[in-house]
Amino acid sequence: VQLVESGGGLVQDGGSLRLSCAASGFTSDDYVIGWFRQAPGKEREGVSYISMSDGRTDTADTVKGRFTISSDNSENRVYLRMLGLKPEDTAVYYCAADSRPKALIRLYHVGSWFSPALYDFWGQGTQVTVSS
Repeated sequence: VQLVESGGGLVQDGGSLRLSCAASGFTSDDYVIGWFRQAPGKEREGVSYISMSDGRTDTADTVKGRFTISSDNSENRVYLRMLGLKPEDTAVYYCAADSRPKALIRLYHVGSWFSPALYDFWGQGTQVTVSS
């Protein structure tokens, strides 16, 4: 499985970006993709996730209303649309993925779809910097 993120960059406070995650290597669409971010000196934080097979999504309260996750199953791509960006959104953004059955088993133990422990496969990350 390979994940490749793109779309990061430098924007001003209040600006917008759309991140893209291209997934390859899954043999079916029964997998989940999550977006995470990690700022310097902070833990990796779950931002949003989507189940590719049924389109179920959720977004963390910290970004709800500003960030929207979507997918293009025909291209195995997941997008994170980010509006109203703030300096505190500055971080490296990662997409992560795993099969939904495996994620559900781990969910029983970790309790949250926003836990990095749910996912085995990670992209290299893309930097988002929001200037004030």
